[in-house]
Amino acid sequence: MENAETAKVFKAIRRIVRAIDLRSREVSRAVGLTIPQIVVLQAIRDLGQVTTKALSAQADLSSATVVTILDKLEEKGLITRYRSDTDRRIVHTRLTKTGHTTLAEVPSLLHVDFQEKFASCSPEKQKQLVEAIEEIAEMLNADKLDAAPILTTEELGL
Repeated sequence: MENAETAKVFKAIRRIVRAIDLRSREVSRAVGLTIPQIVVLQAIRDLGQVTTKALSAQADLSSATVVTILDKLEEKGLITRYRSDTDRRIVHTRLTKTGHTTLAEVPSLLHVDFQEKFASCSPEKQKQLVEAIEEIAEMLNADKLDAAPILTTEELGL
């Protein structure tokens, strides 16, 4: 049987998951892209002409996931891929004009809003929050799961 404090924790977790899901759907409806697709587009914009390996590191996603995302972005005309002039094994990616335009239309992502609020906390409060959420993740056996520092429930099928 759950005690009152355990119930409060799970209720807060459910609210967090719900907020992530609602914002992901809102952003997806606004621009027709998933959060991971937007993160990859932003990484391409930030890094310029970039390889899949560099994108994987920047977006904190596996190379296989990035390749799948790039395929979809290329189908939509948001990126273009091309081989390096110096080494044909290397494939670079860059944004198209449509990709730049689409990125300009993307609403603020949930983690951006969170970062602003988190930054306003004192360093001590930030440390407490990080320690608490990491401990909760460990209690849920989620501490070993690979997760990008973006807020989305799409990878979970939620």
